[in-house]
Amino acid sequence: MISGRGSRWPARKPYAAIVGLKAAGSRAIEKFSRDTRGDVAILFGLMALVLFAMIGLAVDYGRFVNARSQTIAATDAAVLAGARALQTNGGDQAAALRVAQSYYAQATKNRLSLSNDTINFAIADNATAMVTTGNAVITTPFMGLAGTGSLPILRKDGSDYSKAVLAVGGNAELNLEIAMMLDITGSMRGQKLTDMKAAASDLLNIVVWTDQSKFTSKVAIVPFAYDVRLPAAAFKKATGTTSTNYPCVVERTGTEKYTDAAPATGKYVMVHNTSSTKKNKTTYSPTCDVASSAEVLPLTSDKSTLLAKVNGLSTAGSTAGHIGTAWAWYMLAPNWSSLWTSASSTPAAYNADNLRKIAVLMTDGEYNTQYTTNGVPDDSSSLTRCPNAANGVCSSAQAVSQCTAMKAKGIEVYTVGFQLDNQTAIDTLSQCATDSSHFYNSTTGDALKAAFRDIALKISTLYLSQ
Repeated sequence: MISGRGSRWPARKPYAAIVGLKAAGSRAIEKFSRDTRGDVAILFGLMALVLFAMIGLAVDYGRFVNARSQTIAATDAAVLAGARALQTNGGDQAAALRVAQSYYAQATKNRLSLSNDTINFAIADNATAMVTTGNAVITTPFMGLAGTGSLPILRKDGSDYSKAVLAVGGNAELNLEIAMMLDITGSMRGQKLTDMKAAASDLLNIVVWTDQSKFTSKVAIVPFAYDVRLPAAAFKKATGTTSTNYPCVVERTGTEKYTDAAPATGKYVMVHNTSSTKKNKTTYSPTCDVASSAEVLPLTSDKSTLLAKVNGLSTAGSTAGHIGTAWAWYMLAPNWSSLWTSASSTPAAYNADNLRKIAVLMTDGEYNTQYTTNGVPDDSSSLTRCPNAANGVCSSAQAVSQCTAMKAKGIEVYTVGFQLDNQTAIDTLSQCATDSSHFYNSTTGDALKAAFRDIALKISTLYLSQ
């Protein structure tokens, strides 16, 4: 029995050892599973990668935002400066573009370095606006890890592209009343008349805007030669007469000759007459030198009507510039509003809020015709001595007196000479203008168009449209 027990005992020891080993292993595994000392290092490593990536992206984005902000501010300043130069330098587009580029270069001098910058500037909208062109690119190395190694500074949809606009009328939140006196005397025939029509039409296209719902830009047209032709109803009120067979007028005499006092007894303008003598008796008959197509057009914002009036003009007669000057004033004078049948043609009060009244006086020569108290030419051969004139002085002197009184009412006066051939004519327009910057002495058709365009730009208000 003993030997039998002895023979079975060794067989049980390996089993117990295995069980012990398994228990020890389980305890070791359990202990290892409960050991968290390495977790923090692993998590920190993973989080550090994400954190560094986010910091890199933030750096890239911050650089982009900074460069974009500086670039947009620079283009805003550049287009405003360029447009202002265009407004004040006589329409020199190349010079205005150089100003814009110079402003942009100066404003971006301390900007972050870019990988590419093709931003430039251009004249747009019939030379009434300056816009940004091109783009700039900044390198983004951290974003490059995600496949975006660079970013354009300005949005491709154009919403970031600065644009400075020279606007009038409603776009400028300003009401405008402009009276444009146009010389249609015989010396204007041929190419000179064609050039004048193009120049005047260009001004109209700029200053008269389509949307007149809130603010208005209105223009009156006053063609003149020997006389000025009025609509029949206006002729009756201006002269105090009933006949309208020849509705042309000349100057006003009396104490109100150089004022805008309303027409009334003792304050009417004279009818243009011809005289004939038979058996020592002189009779006077109404006449017109200016054709019916050149009848004055009171204030209107109807661009098609204005353009048609200008393009329908023809030439005739001599130069009674003081009569054209007077009627350019009367078109803007509230006291003369009773002449016009349409309320839309009624001039607003002087110095009204958000209102500018402007007279543009254009001629190609000296003012050489004035009238006697009978409304006939005084036949003076002098430009400076006219003793037979109803007002005692020649046409040029009368025009200067009218301009002086007109400017005293707050009307801004631009004068445009076209191939002026003597100093008297130059002096007359110089003195009539508000100041030297309001006087133009054009020698060619292109120069005449540039003068009218420059006036339109000076009338305009400058603003950023985007």
